[in-house]
Amino acid sequence: MKNIKQILTFLFGAFMIFGGVNHFTKPEMYAPFIPDFLPSLAINYLAGVVEIVLGLGVYDPRFRSKATLGILVMMLVFLPLHIIDIFKENPAIGSHQAAIIRLPVQFLFIAWAWYIHKKQD
Repeated sequence: MKNIKQILTFLFGAFMIFGGVNHFTKPEMYAPFIPDFLPSLAINYLAGVVEIVLGLGVYDPRFRSKATLGILVMMLVFLPLHIIDIFKENPAIGSHQAAIIRLPVQFLFIAWAWYIHKKQD
């Protein structure tokens, strides 16, 4: 079971870092999620930096608990954006079906962060 936890921890950190880097390489992908009253590019890059830093924190046992808790909170903050996206006429990325699929994925990441956070060695 410890090996599975280590693999899940490694993958989780990789997903977060990849997502954070993606904010810099494909900022246009995230822009539709950001409300119009916020500075879109600044928020996008800030989210990318936070995802990268927290993703790196997952790899260091000294910071893992705080990093996974930070990711969990971040995913909860992003959750309303994914819910709103389902009801938009034109979802931020792709079709309504894609928006519906993204919602359970968001819950998966929340549960994944909680699992790693609570199952410290």
